[in-house]
Formats: sequence, C-alpha cells, structure tokens
Amino acid sequence: MDTIETPLLVLLPLRPEHAGEMAEVLSDPALHEFIGGAPLTEAELRTRCERLTSGPPGWRNWVIWAREDERLAGYVQATIDGRRAEVAWVVGTPWQGRGLATSAATALVEHLMEQEVDTVVAHIHPSHTASAAVATAAGLHPTDHWEDGELRWERSH
Repeated sequence: MDTIETPLLVLLPLRPEHAGEMAEVLSDPALHEFIGGAPLTEAELRTRCERLTSGPPGWRNWVIWAREDERLAGYVQATIDGRRAEVAWVVGTPWQGRGLATSAATALVEHLMEQEVDTVVAHIHPSHTASAAVATAAGLHPTDHWEDGELRWERSH
C-alpha cells in the first residue's frame, strides 16, 4: 500500500503499532454516534489492527498523520471489490473542523480512482452533515439508495 501525502497530512498504511495512539484518538464516546460501537482499549484495537492488516488484499486502511500536530488524528479505509471501492473516514474529536477529514478523504478518493477503481462509494447517515460535506468535497454525490439507514454517495469515472 502506498503512503499518500497532502499539505495537511500523510496517510500511512495501518500497522498494529498504531493501536496505542489510535486508542487515544478514538477514545471520545461521542465520536461513535455515527460510526457505531464504543471506544476500544489499546489491546482491543491492536487485535483489530492485526486482523485488518492481515485481511484480504481488498482491505486497505491508513492512519491520518496530522503534520501540524505531528501525531495521528484518525483513519481512512477502503474496501475494494473489483473496480469499486467503499470508503470511510474518521477524525478524532480534537482534530475535527480543521480540514483533515476533507483532505484525507479527497486524497484517498483521488488515489483510488487514479490507481484501480472506477467507482467510489460512501455510506453516510443523513444527520451527519459534516461527513456529507467531506463527501461533497471529495467529489461524491448522494444517490437515491439507502442501506442500514445511511444514504449511499458515489463518484464514478
């Protein structure tokens, strides 16, 4: 997997060693309102990272390294199936509102579409206006399709 860089951040391929810092980044229970679940402990997150990094080749996961803070601030992920990728992004509460999600999601979508996919899809809860704004900035548009209470957004060549 490639490292992806923007002026604001670097997307680094996920490694189990990121679990300690990421447990802190994802520790705010309010962050899980839209992504589901609850904050994981460092050990639980390490186990998840190990599973993700040893999973099928279509599972791609990056952590977001915020240049300004010189630390991890969230993650992006893509699940690739043929020429289609499903993407998601999460930025820890202290780093929200600074353009990191927009920069990360846009860089991810551009990278995927330049490298290997024709269609990028994201599923966004209708009340999550910040995530909808990120999707719009990344060139995705809402569709008429719903899945598990979330609206599907797409970008195609």
